[in-house]
Amino acid sequence: MASVLASDGPASPNGPAPNRPADAGVYLRDTVRTAVKLLVVGPFAVGKTTFVGTLSEIRPLRTEETMTQAGALVDDLAGVEGKSTTTVALDFGRLTLSDELVLYLFGAPGQQRFTSIWKDIAHGALGALVLVDTRRLDQSFEVMDLLEELRIPYAVAVNTFDGAPPFPPDELRDALDLLPETPLMSCDARDATSSTRALVTLVEYLLTRTQENA
Repeated sequence: MASVLASDGPASPNGPAPNRPADAGVYLRDTVRTAVKLLVVGPFAVGKTTFVGTLSEIRPLRTEETMTQAGALVDDLAGVEGKSTTTVALDFGRLTLSDELVLYLFGAPGQQRFTSIWKDIAHGALGALVLVDTRRLDQSFEVMDLLEELRIPYAVAVNTFDGAPPFPPDELRDALDLLPETPLMSCDARDATSSTRALVTLVEYLLTRTQENA
């Protein structure tokens, strides 16, 4: 797997989250041999910032700004009326997945007007996790189209929002027009265990593709 340049930041003020190493902090372990850049993408207000913040073992970099009246004219708030901030550049976090493997997570803005920034953030990414909301599945197609245009493999995680209608996996696959090999799972972006499981599924998928293409 390709390596990317490592970057460190200040440790989380709240200490290690559940299932994180007790010594997680600013610096990488001496045993780390591979660093992988992954994208966390999806439409507006799907939980990308929450996902990165939940998993990051360092204090996540966030570029959230308060939404203005001008933004209300172009951002669809249907179903997310309580949304008051939006990411305007990127979210960044780090997760040590094993003694030898570290993941760098780059969350990209979901709105179409940030497409140029989105493509810059995607440069060098080995894969992507697409977060979707079952209340707004149609808004996920643009993101998946961009990934396919850039030839970035991806997995899909349904973020289980409170009150969001559940659907059988087969129906979700049909609705999202996923290939049979594209991983599909559910996660709660607020929960470290299920979010880690989603990332592990993506990494396993990327490893399988790498071995098949070797």
